[in-house]
Parts: sequence; structure tokens; C-alpha cells
Amino acid sequence: MIDPVIPFIILAVLFVAIALSSIRIVPQARAYNIERFGRYTRTLVPGLNFIIPGVDRVNTKFDLREHVFTSRPQPVITEDNLVVNIDTVLYYQVTDPKAAAYEVANYIQAIDQLTVTTLRNVIGSMDLERTLTSREEINTRLRGVLDDTTGKWGIRVNRVEIKAIDPPPTIKEAMEKQMRADRDKRAAILHAEGERQARILRAEGARQQVILEAQGDQQAAILRADGEAQAVERVFQAVHANNADAKLLAYKYLETLPHLANGEGNTFWVIPGELTEAVKNVSHAFAGDTARSGPSTEKGEDAAPAGPAQLTGPDPTERSASAQAAVEAAEAARQAVADARDDVRRAGVAGVRDPEATPRPRKED
Repeated sequence: MIDPVIPFIILAVLFVAIALSSIRIVPQARAYNIERFGRYTRTLVPGLNFIIPGVDRVNTKFDLREHVFTSRPQPVITEDNLVVNIDTVLYYQVTDPKAAAYEVANYIQAIDQLTVTTLRNVIGSMDLERTLTSREEINTRLRGVLDDTTGKWGIRVNRVEIKAIDPPPTIKEAMEKQMRADRDKRAAILHAEGERQARILRAEGARQQVILEAQGDQQAAILRADGEAQAVERVFQAVHANNADAKLLAYKYLETLPHLANGEGNTFWVIPGELTEAVKNVSHAFAGDTARSGPSTEKGEDAAPAGPAQLTGPDPTERSASAQAAVEAAEAARQAVADARDDVRRAGVAGVRDPEATPRPRKED
């Protein structure tokens, strides 16, 4: 006999199974399309959802987050008939799960093929140089075309980026040579500019140096001239203030002569003809003093008996001392002249001629 509890247990198990099968928990950022007897009825939103078991079923599940799709390198021909390989990266998002499930069979493949065809149309209207430098323009045009087409598929293309553009190896080599030539050209131009600036700066520095040196020489010459002028003026004032007579001037003249031969670079000098005259003036000056002293003495001696009004002459001792000083001065002058002539003869310089020497008679042919 069957236990009456068993049917209740079976019914309870069936009820729990049916209840569990009618519950659908949808994660966040997901969407489930529900079909009832093969017909789309609704899309389950994230959270707790209930369906009719055996009647409703989940057809497709979509991830509503943004996805990244990287296509394979695609050969594209440019306007100048060069084949380049271009990789693209797509950032897309499912916005309408129903359209993504029922408007297109495979939206990933559809987006890939649409990207390739659009890219060929865009690149076909550009040359290689523009293709390499107009990535932003290509991205914008690609995104515009993809948005217009994928909008009815429930797909939104957020961003399109060109990952790489690979020209042929020969074109790469030519581009490298061109880039190297441009860099060499810029380097040569910069080097020439640097040399020009350096030469200009050096010339400016040399000009400033010459100007400053000239100004310094000018100031130094002016100062030396002023100093010499003041020295000459002071000597002239001193001579006139002290009322120097012919004896002092003649003596200083003789005192200066020995210094003429001692100067550096003096390889030729002539004994002036006035030397003998100066010696004679000194001798006559001292002799004149003696002579003037002599007659006064004799006159004083002769006039002594005339009376007390007569002046007595100088002492014979003083007279003899003045005469001796005159003789010594004359002898010193002659000795100075003789020493100067000996220095000239020892120097052996051609063209030096003693002004008092007797001229040699010319030999008759």
C-alpha cells in the first residue's frame, strides 16, 4: 500500500522545480531576450525576473558594456596606387538588445566588414603622404559611416582608431632616405646658422676690442702728453724762477752727453759741434770770474796807499781757490768729451765723425 505522504512530497518537489525555473536573475549591465513560443516578447532587465516555465525561454544574452574589437591587417590601395596594410580598433556598445539579436545575424562580423569597406573607400581618395598624416580625418569619417549603418543594428560605435599603417618595404626605405636627407639638410642649415652667428659675434667682439684699445691708447697718450707738458712747464718755471745763468746750462749740457751713448738701440750718434763751444763757454765763464777777481785785487793793492776810502781786494787764498775750481771744471769738461769720443770709437759705428777732427786729404788719382 502506497504511503499517502509520498504524493505530497512529489508535488512539493515539482512545485519547487517549477518555481525555480520561473525565476531569472539578470546581472548588472546584462540583457536577456525572452521568446514565447518562438516569438520575442520582452527583454529582461538586471535584477530578479519571472518567466513562465515551458512557455518562455531566454533566446540571447547581451553584455551592455563597451567592447573593443581589433580587426586583422587589411590591404588598402591608396590614390597613388600603393598598397598599405591598416589595422583598426573599434570601441562599440550594444544599445538595443532586440535589434542586435534580430536585425543582424552576426553584428561582430558585420561591423568588421563594414569597417574594411569604409576604410578602402576613405583611403582610396587619399595619397600615401596624406594617409600617413590624416589619421584624425580617417577616424572621423569611419565613425560617421559606422554610426549611420550600425544604429539600426542596436550598436553604437563610440570610437574608431587606426592602430597601424604599414606601407611596402620599398616605400619604407625611400621614406627613411627622405627623412634622413631632410634631417641632414636641417642639420647643415643649423650648423651654417651657428657658424654665421659665431663669426658675427667674433667680429663684434674684435671690433669692440679694437675700439676699446684705441680709446685706451688715446687716453694714455693724452695723459702722457699732459704729464710731459706739466713736467716741461715745471722745469721751465723752475729755471726762470731760479734765474739760471750760462754756466749752469753749459754744465747740465755736458752732464747729459754721457747718457746719449747708454740708451738701448743707439747704434749711430754724432758728437755735436757745439760740445767744444760749450766747454769753451764753461772755461771762459770760470776764467772770466777769475779775471774779474784779479784786476780788482791789483787795483785794490795799487789804490791802497791813496787813503782809507779805498776798498781792499779779496784774499789771495780765495782768488787762488776760484782759479783752481775753474781749471778743474775745464779739465772735467775736456775729459768728458774725450770719454765720449772713445765710446764712439769703440762702438765702431760707420758714419760717426768728430766735428773737431782734421779732415783727411783726398788722394789724387
